[in-house]
Amino acid sequence: MDAQTFETMGTVVSLRIGSTAGGGAMRDGGLGDGGTRAVTEAAAPDAALAAVRTVFTRWDERFSLYRPDSEISRIARGDIRLTQASAELRDCYAIALDWRDRTDGVFTPHRADGVLDLSGVVKSLAIAEAGEALRGLGLSEWSVNAGGDLLVSGDQSPGQDWVAGIVDPASRHELLASVPLVAPVRAVATSGSAERGEHIWTSAGGGPSPYRQVSVIGLDIVTVDVLATTIIAGGEAALGRSIETFPIEVLAVLRDGSLVATAGLRSGQS
Repeated sequence: MDAQTFETMGTVVSLRIGSTAGGGAMRDGGLGDGGTRAVTEAAAPDAALAAVRTVFTRWDERFSLYRPDSEISRIARGDIRLTQASAELRDCYAIALDWRDRTDGVFTPHRADGVLDLSGVVKSLAIAEAGEALRGLGLSEWSVNAGGDLLVSGDQSPGQDWVAGIVDPASRHELLASVPLVAPVRAVATSGSAERGEHIWTSAGGGPSPYRQVSVIGLDIVTVDVLATTIIAGGEAALGRSIETFPIEVLAVLRDGSLVATAGLRSGQS
């Protein structure tokens, strides 16, 4: 089916429902296996879009520093302390701190100006929750793309994998690569300056990142999103540590436009 889109978190979210030999969504209108609530085939697109939009709206309302009424903006202004924040915000902060430890401090939720900024994990956590919402509707074939960060489930159609297009940062209308997402590889995230400018803090003492754009392909959306940011911020050393530690593939664009690709991508196997 064609993509259904909406704007949130300063970007565009795109939802596609795949087609299967059985017609896609569960059809009984009741409860599917495991107690998930199924929807009819005709109602699936509208129900799916509403579910995904609800998830992203809730995350944006709580975590956007661009919204003065958000909970994290209230913390930034000193209206409330972190210890007084909701369980959801404190849980998200704990996830960000865990990733700070796992990346040797390169990934951090603490900006240089002292502001707590959880945007490095918020979008990917919203994508992951949107996927769970779709599964709760009994849908197993779908893709959710939020500003180039992509999570998929099942197949696009019988025998046809979902494919991630990695955009050329020098020309947003051109693709650098098309990467089939063959299970268990389900997620792609891209970080860089092409879409939002220089918005990632580089490691202490560093200048601009040596990479203009980094795309990470892997098993889950939070991991690939965090590592894409980490590699941009930490440079070559962070790239080396990431590919040694995590089951990922990476396509990086250097400042001069040349490409760095991990072995799986060079061989055509992600």
